[in-house]
Amino acid sequence: MKKANENNKLAIQMLVAMVAGILVGLLFMMVRENVGADSSTWTTINNILFQDITAEGGESSIGLFYLGGQLFIRALQLIIVPMVFSSVVMAISEINEASTLGRVSAKTIGWFMLTSVIALILAGVVALICFNAGMFNVKIEGIAGAAGSTGSNPLEVILNIVPSNIGSTFSVNNAVLGVVFIAVVVGLCLNALNMGKESTIYRLCDEISKIIVIFLNFTVKKFGPAAIFMLLCRTFATYGIDYLKPAFAYFVLCVILLLVYLFLGYPIIIAVGCKLNPIIFIKKIFKVIVFGFSTSSSAATLPLNLDTNTKELGVDHQIASFVLPLGMTINMDGTAIMQVVATLFIAGCGGYDVSVFQLVIIMVLALIASMGTPAAPGAGAVILFTILSGVGFTGDQALIAYSLILAINRPIEMLVTSLNCVGDSVACIAVAKSEGKFDADTYNK
Repeated sequence: MKKANENNKLAIQMLVAMVAGILVGLLFMMVRENVGADSSTWTTINNILFQDITAEGGESSIGLFYLGGQLFIRALQLIIVPMVFSSVVMAISEINEASTLGRVSAKTIGWFMLTSVIALILAGVVALICFNAGMFNVKIEGIAGAAGSTGSNPLEVILNIVPSNIGSTFSVNNAVLGVVFIAVVVGLCLNALNMGKESTIYRLCDEISKIIVIFLNFTVKKFGPAAIFMLLCRTFATYGIDYLKPAFAYFVLCVILLLVYLFLGYPIIIAVGCKLNPIIFIKKIFKVIVFGFSTSSSAATLPLNLDTNTKELGVDHQIASFVLPLGMTINMDGTAIMQVVATLFIAGCGGYDVSVFQLVIIMVLALIASMGTPAAPGAGAVILFTILSGVGFTGDQALIAYSLILAINRPIEMLVTSLNCVGDSVACIAVAKSEGKFDADTYNK
């Protein structure tokens, strides 16, 4: 009961911080619009509170909110690689039968695909209706076109599964899929050697995991709400209304679709696919939603998601340690929705026609491209150029619309992150329940 009260208290604190951060950020946005972004008054405010001190022109700035938010995110990013590696190695080492591992893997991928396909169909149908209604026929002026150098073959995600250098893989946070592969290999080898929990590697991973839990609990509980306030306040304060006007239809449609899938789609999947009370799920996963929205990083949210699934949603640690890190790298429901809507918005701005067949191609490309999207802020909009290149939407006006999305997409990416994290949790619960690794008493508590 005490643990439940602490979790509820933390969720309330995060919610209050989120609302306060957005409101104060909007207040600063109004100040920015009234005094002018180039005025000395706003320059002073920005330099003291919001300026990115690592960017050009920020050498003499203080950037209190930037510093506070980034210190928190970096503290969480610090544990991503060791947490993923140790948890996956332990999970694989504890699965003694190869058939069990194969079954769990197949179920995990199956649930990832199911939630992603449903998200894509929802986004594709609604976005095409809006496209045909002329809602995306917008002429955008005053923004330079994107160079288009961000495109890459979406199949590279398959190539990146197997890293070529173990040192470089463990030294960066955007190669988590490679870390998962190495951890799976190590775990399988320990099983083949019949070492399992008796091995030095397993005991080391177990101790690392315990250290990470202590560090995570302290960091999130002590600094999480304050960091959420600073991150959200800074995001909304530094936005200009002039950028939002041309993309109003895209912005509103994305927000509506993401919210519908988050608070209606996932609960339906939990109720129908898992035969569980969806209200309990939303209540317990809500702090993960707030945290993902605030940090705009699936990687930074992974520790909290793992903790919530194992301690509050009744998922066995062995299942959660395998499903959630994998989902963070390849299961991107929110990213897929955003990319489909963004592609059709850009097509409308560029004067392109979109047939049902082209829509299917866009959806397939969005599915593949979203799997290769790094779990970091802003990555989804950058990877979007892969889809534009694939369907040929690279004209001048289309690139200007793409530039606009890059400029205003941060609030969308924040909501996208929440969906990506919750989608991982849905798959995690479904797999655990099907494997008999689910504690209904903990879930309903």
